[in-house]
Amino acid sequence: MQKFNSTGTHGTTLPRDAELQLRLADVGGAGDGMENGGGKHFLSQSEEESSFCTKRKMLVGLDVICLCVASIPFFACELKAVTPYQRGFFCGDSSITYPYKPREAIPDVLLIAGGIAITGLTIALGECYRVRYRGVHSRAFVRNCYVSCLYKELGSFLFGCCVGQSLTNMAKLSVGRLRPNFLDVCNITYASINCTLGSYVPKVSCQQPDDMVVEARKSFFSGHASFAMYTMLYLAFYLQARLSWRGARLLRPLIQFLLVMIAIYTGLSRISDYRHHPTDVLTGFIQGGLTAYWVAFYISSMFKPCAGPDLSPTSMSLESPLSSQQTVC
Repeated sequence: MQKFNSTGTHGTTLPRDAELQLRLADVGGAGDGMENGGGKHFLSQSEEESSFCTKRKMLVGLDVICLCVASIPFFACELKAVTPYQRGFFCGDSSITYPYKPREAIPDVLLIAGGIAITGLTIALGECYRVRYRGVHSRAFVRNCYVSCLYKELGSFLFGCCVGQSLTNMAKLSVGRLRPNFLDVCNITYASINCTLGSYVPKVSCQQPDDMVVEARKSFFSGHASFAMYTMLYLAFYLQARLSWRGARLLRPLIQFLLVMIAIYTGLSRISDYRHHPTDVLTGFIQGGLTAYWVAFYISSMFKPCAGPDLSPTSMSLESPLSSQQTVC
């Protein structure tokens, strides 16, 4: 009996040892599989990051191409590559008999420099403050938060500038409305061309250089009014979204009122300078205001809700910094 029990014990022990060794081998094989799978996952993550980095320049180039395409009509008009429509006039029309004033209240250089400098500088300071003191992060491929936020907000603003001025110059070239000082610029009178009162004069020979005459055919609509309204109203929208200090309740509305007042004064000065008709200025205000609203609420991220920061490589999208989903907060 003792011998039998000993034999039976050895007989039952050997299979258990074999089973244990088999289980250890399975665990080792599973570990090797996990190790190999982890290596593959690491390699795939590295490849993803490498592919992520290679597409950065393509996205920046795409943004530049979009800006260039949007500004084609603007440069076509400014470089005089396209001449405006040769519109005639009715003999005796008093709306084009105003005198030519060589000096403007707000020249083009002051308008462009002031609008871009005031709005651009305010946006730059505001975004830098948000990144420095508010801890704003970004999901964009640009790792520097300062560069990413500035590129996104200033890029949206400049895109709106290109779109607005392209629409303005396209209207100037296609409509060809005569400015209020057209006859004085052309250096003619109704008596000198010997026209019948009320008759339509389709074409006239001017006594002034062609450049001045071409500019006198670009009345509709006012570029000063549209650009001033866009830049100032866009800045007012930016202050509404970013200026959250509640110490002075009326400070922000006051600044916004002053900005809009500057835009309105700029447009009205074009009427007193005899450069535009009142309807030209009104249309410019409407176009600039609609463009500012479109860019601020549908392109920029100023009024987009905040999201929790997730800066892992797999969560970062390949969207442009101009996208509305780049700033986390």
